[in-house]
Amino acid sequence: MRNTAKITTAVLAAGALTLGLTACGSEQDAASDTSGPLIVAASPVPHAEILTFVKDNLAEKAGLDLEVKEFTDYVTPNTATEDGSVGANFFQTQPYLDDFNKKNGTHVVSVVDVHLEPLGLYSHKADKAEELKSGATVAIPNDTVNEGRALQLLAANGLLTLKDGVGTAATPADITKNPKNLKFKELEAAQTPRSLDDVDAAVVNGNYAIEADLKPAKDALVLESAKGNPNSNLLAVKEGNEDDPRVKKLAELLTSPEVKKFIEDKYAGSVLASF
Repeated sequence: MRNTAKITTAVLAAGALTLGLTACGSEQDAASDTSGPLIVAASPVPHAEILTFVKDNLAEKAGLDLEVKEFTDYVTPNTATEDGSVGANFFQTQPYLDDFNKKNGTHVVSVVDVHLEPLGLYSHKADKAEELKSGATVAIPNDTVNEGRALQLLAANGLLTLKDGVGTAATPADITKNPKNLKFKELEAAQTPRSLDDVDAAVVNGNYAIEADLKPAKDALVLESAKGNPNSNLLAVKEGNEDDPRVKKLAELLTSPEVKKFIEDKYAGSVLASF
């Protein structure tokens, strides 16, 4: 039976307050008990789907008791991993994790790279990127790393030019050439696909594109290249828990031939195995 808890924003907020008021509560003790189930926080698609495949098909034989909790934001999985209410998370890239740790004083570390979700540019008003009109409005994620990735994607496809060396820290202020005079609407990453009827185009993270029934390999006007891409999604834990035998077992299963085939068969190029 699938053991997945779907978390709403309201419940998350209440849960965060409760955790803040509970110093060293039972959830923390449970997370540190390596004899209990490994609770993993994950975005619904494709992370929780991949974990559920592992749970249903591989975990029992490997002796792993796995529990999957779904989160719809990019903050709570890391704070829950830091405070011990979950034992690991699976939703983010290394650049995002580095930025999150720096800004929040957390100590979450990578265990293993699993897959890449190519960032893509989508539109309901243009069939090709070059068809975007002058002054077009483009929605982009508003968190530091994904905003930078979005602008790098547009730059790589000739839609704008950025200052040298800005990388994933790029913001619209770093644009040096904007031949189409594009305007940018900065939104929470989860909102970008929902904005497509209100803007001329949107840069959407792969997981949110799939949730919105977009097919990145087919529907994106332009798509991130997998070659040399540093933005693989990874399994992460709080520093010091890397040697938890449950985590090691999950890392092995997530990078197994069975998971690679599941990713290839289910996502048809919209998600790419990184191993």
